[in-house]
Amino acid sequence: MKIRELGIEGAWEVMPQRHDDPRGMFMEWYRFDKLAEAVGHPLRLAQANLSVSARGVVRGVHFADVPPGQAKYVTCVRGAVLDVIVDLRVGSPTFGRWEGVRLDDTDRRAVHLSEGLGHGFCALTDDATLSYLCSATYNPTGEHAVHPLDEELGIEWPADVPLLSARDDAAPTLAQAREGGLLPEYDACRRFVATIGPDGMSHSAGM
Repeated sequence: MKIRELGIEGAWEVMPQRHDDPRGMFMEWYRFDKLAEAVGHPLRLAQANLSVSARGVVRGVHFADVPPGQAKYVTCVRGAVLDVIVDLRVGSPTFGRWEGVRLDDTDRRAVHLSEGLGHGFCALTDDATLSYLCSATYNPTGEHAVHPLDEELGIEWPADVPLLSARDDAAPTLAQAREGGLLPEYDACRRFVATIGPDGMSHSAGM
């Protein structure tokens, strides 16, 4: 597989190598060692999620408090989505910037995003199915969202009328989240990531 860092620090696109023959297809969609080499530390596998969405559904933009944050490794196992990564880290050179990667069941690409980054997607097909590997378990008191249709973010969702959950529709704008102290700090995220050891765990007593 090939792994390349995207324009937002802490976000990577993973391009697996397919092996097709008359029987079907085989590929490695996740490699512990190759991802660790690219990212600088392994991904701790604490939770795996699966979501199924109808065409036009937009989920996100979701993020978690840092520490501990929640790094994610995401791939689309059925259908297609536009996967979106948003830099929500206050003080980052790319704060407020977003980047989209098409994930589908043809190219079988994946994305990896580090702690502190926001994540969302738009389903391009019915029954679009995403699989997530996460570095931390779900913590409802530490999970937040920024409104995906916030004009300041300017995300170009490929849906005429995006279908949002009640939670996402009630989420604050980027400015409101920043004013409310909800957004992670860029320097704090970098310090936290620097403490992650070869076991995928943070080893800083001060974090």
